[in-house]
Amino acid sequence: MANHSQFGFQDASSPIMEELVEFHDHALMVALAICSLVLYLLTLMLMEKLSSNTVDAQEVELIWTILPAIVLILLALPSLQILYMMDEIDEPDLTLKAIGHQWYWTYEYTDFKDLTFDSYMIPTTDLPLGHFRLLEVDHRVVIPMESSIRIIVTAGDVLHSWAVPTLGVKTDAIPGRLNQTSFITTRPGIFYGQCSEICGANHSYMPIVVESTPLLHFENWSTLLSS
Repeated sequence: MANHSQFGFQDASSPIMEELVEFHDHALMVALAICSLVLYLLTLMLMEKLSSNTVDAQEVELIWTILPAIVLILLALPSLQILYMMDEIDEPDLTLKAIGHQWYWTYEYTDFKDLTFDSYMIPTTDLPLGHFRLLEVDHRVVIPMESSIRIIVTAGDVLHSWAVPTLGVKTDAIPGRLNQTSFITTRPGIFYGQCSEICGANHSYMPIVVESTPLLHFENWSTLLSS
């Protein structure tokens, strides 16, 4: 999760988020190069006397027309690749349904017979020592790591948004509509998120907690919860 005074992204825990962070760094380097070039040219124009050679220079005009097009292509190609990767839904190992309510989440493991629970934020007065305020829930979403997870998102009342930054997942929950996305966790851990759509007075009290565990631990947990 994010730390105080953190300027960068959270540590990526899925292949999609790793690609997003790499693209961010790539775009940042392109922007830095453009700003450096513009600053150099501005400094040069202020320091040097104006010359008539710059009034009519077709070669320069050709360069400053083609160069931005090349830069846009260098930005567009990896961006489109990531967009297609985020849209692609492979054969999932596990399907999870998240239903947004005011102001809690309901989760259904559709591959199991009776595995459904509500997830409420733990009030500050009941929070155990060392846990995170406004982020901990009474029932976490437990998933097996290194498995393809498909999540179907909808809402029972108003607009919500199921978002976990470290997984690179953000999907709107719309009443009467099913949206879906997929992700794979690359390491065990506990990942925090929140509703990212203003959904009412207690919008900031809808945390999401995803716990990625080894497959054996997930099987034991699902068996215990189903019984």
